[in-house]
Amino acid sequence: MPNSQDRRSFLATLGAATVALAAKRPDRLLASRRLKRVGIQLYTVRKQMEKDLPGTLAQIAQVGYKEVEFAGYFGRKPNEIRALLAKNGLTAPSSHVSYPEDWNAWAQTLSDAKTAGHQYVTVAWTPDEKRNRTGGFKAVAEDFNKAGEEARKAGLRFAYHNHDYELKKSADGTLPFEVLLKNTDPKLVTYEMDLYWMVKGGADPIDYFKRFPGRFTLVHVKDATPAPERKMADVGSGTIDFPKIFAYDAAHGSHIAHAFVERDDATDLPDPFASVKASYGYLAKMSY
Repeated sequence: MPNSQDRRSFLATLGAATVALAAKRPDRLLASRRLKRVGIQLYTVRKQMEKDLPGTLAQIAQVGYKEVEFAGYFGRKPNEIRALLAKNGLTAPSSHVSYPEDWNAWAQTLSDAKTAGHQYVTVAWTPDEKRNRTGGFKAVAEDFNKAGEEARKAGLRFAYHNHDYELKKSADGTLPFEVLLKNTDPKLVTYEMDLYWMVKGGADPIDYFKRFPGRFTLVHVKDATPAPERKMADVGSGTIDFPKIFAYDAAHGSHIAHAFVERDDATDLPDPFASVKASYGYLAKMSY
């Protein structure tokens, strides 16, 4: 057995060699994190859900997805949804819901979400009449704070999902998305960043992570073809650097709790499930 002096020398040499190797090949040695769970927004397969919801959930589970995000129950009751999820070994942390304007209806939305087993109620769209009224997006932010307070009382979290229209400057020169971020209470309102729509709208996701830390706990993962078209693409086949985005989040607090694949136009593809499988395959192997 070598003496302690030799052992210390050996370890020091080994450590130096490891550091040197890491400096040369950081991609191999440092990019070791992987997504624990890959989710999917079921709007991607909405036509299939409408025809056969139980069968579609079973197919999603067979691909390997562990989490789903709903965009309607297609006539099923919340308790049925919960049972189908359990049957297929799935969870549904979030569901897309309608804009909160009828507060009695909002109370029912929250009750349904609890029954189905969701953690988040996520508004995916701001109607034109809401964003164009007096007060604009500041008034929208007030609605979100109120909805978020009611969600918190029900044991849920309120989230908002962006598109690209929030990234177009208003007449006064402000960006609606930043108006929302600055005027919503972080304790009541979190955000689901759609990475495709951010890029499509000319924004840098990491820039928003830097300037609004902790505000984005959900993401939609969909890819984009090169500019100027920026069409939707299967995850991993386009231009968005997903490893860079997830690596930044992991290095600065790991705020992203759930990541959902989505492709809005998948129902127009010859085989939507080929897209679903391709995106899963990329994210399941992705290291960052």
